[in-house]
Amino acid sequence: MGVQEAGPCGRGYARRRPEETVLHGAVREGLATLLEEAQAVGRGLPRFVEREFARYLECGVLAHGFARVRCEGCKDELLVAFSCKGRGLCPSCNARRAHVTAAHLVERVLPHAPYRQWTLSFPFRVRWVLARDARLFSAVLSIFLRALAALQRRRARRLGVRGAQAGAVTFLQRFSSALALNPHIHSVVPDGVWVEEGEGARFVPLPPPTQEEVERLVAVVRHRVLRLLERRGVLPAEGPENALEALQAASLQQLLPWAKAEVRAPPRSRPRCAQLEGFSLHANTHLHANDREGLERLCRYGARGALAMERLTRLEDGRLSYRMKRPLPDGTRHLVLPVDAFLRRLAALVPPPGSNLVRFHGLFAPGAALRPRVVPKSEAPAPISAEAPAGAAEVQSKQRVARLDWATLLKRSFDFDVFTCPGCGGRRRVLAVLKGPGVKEVLRHLGLPSVPLPLASARGPPQGEWLH
Repeated sequence: MGVQEAGPCGRGYARRRPEETVLHGAVREGLATLLEEAQAVGRGLPRFVEREFARYLECGVLAHGFARVRCEGCKDELLVAFSCKGRGLCPSCNARRAHVTAAHLVERVLPHAPYRQWTLSFPFRVRWVLARDARLFSAVLSIFLRALAALQRRRARRLGVRGAQAGAVTFLQRFSSALALNPHIHSVVPDGVWVEEGEGARFVPLPPPTQEEVERLVAVVRHRVLRLLERRGVLPAEGPENALEALQAASLQQLLPWAKAEVRAPPRSRPRCAQLEGFSLHANTHLHANDREGLERLCRYGARGALAMERLTRLEDGRLSYRMKRPLPDGTRHLVLPVDAFLRRLAALVPPPGSNLVRFHGLFAPGAALRPRVVPKSEAPAPISAEAPAGAAEVQSKQRVARLDWATLLKRSFDFDVFTCPGCGGRRRVLAVLKGPGVKEVLRHLGLPSVPLPLASARGPPQGEWLH
């Protein structure tokens, strides 16, 4: 959540407004133009994309509501603005979701075992159809995980293990480090299988996959995926039919305007990596069973958002420069785009509503019979009294486990307690939560801006960058 600090007894509120961030200013400057261009190209952007931008502009802005927090010792106060809880654009909310998801997986889903990350990417013609159809993306994911589970079972049978069960937690990502549309798969898979044994389950570790096994697996996945797409009649793919698909097509096809850099030699090939006609499979990232911190970092990497705020800067000429996490083989490190083109890229990356970006398969699936014997044991629930109605135990077992709130997550990850006053060491508590018409009156009384900064007006017709 966005935070704006206050002095004692409500005096001296610091005006650290989220509108001062580079991304927030770029969205306010170019959103009206983006929507007008989309309307001119087709039927406009879908509602969920417009809603994602609108919610981001409200994230961390006091004028849209806040919680009032006071220290019980020194009476120091601060206002905590509401967050948008988006998952497609807001870097802050995406980071929070990634941390909460990773903590949940490590503490309640993934048992102590060695893990390997399997990353599958697709050729451009397949990326296009997967970006357009979320159900087709799910079907392709099932093909990949079935082939991978079959490989695990075959390798277990060579060790004399029968009835083995495998599992996987998969992150569906729709972006590349260059903010281009790139649907691909990150699967965290145990380097071993489980065998049912009495009332429990026994873990059987497997040796690392060989280069030949990775190459055979990518060949099988390529054959089955192309056969599925041809059977569905989506290959050869049709062109874009609306404004959002036009943005997605441009994101896939358009050459990126990179900042100039020194040219260097391409990287050497790595083990346990295979490529076949645009299908690429990487399986060389491995974690020891005791490396739980590394496993949490890996899960955060899979659940992260597309945009990292610390790598985004604004140049003197008004363009935006985005520093990539890793340089390209030719040495380029920065993507430089005008504001309008930058927002087009972000709009193409917003995931459709109703599509889960974290999937559970095999014995990690919610309905798997072996899952309760494998996953880490959570805290024991409160005992059910004799007077409880029939079926209370079953209802309790089906209750959803509450995820970590942000304050608890900060304490767990960084040993930082947001409810401890940094001035006197006293405890902070939430006095009130304000939203609605009364928010502006309170902000005006405190001398704080009570109206969000306005959007810039549109700047004319499309500039011809939608379709390439």
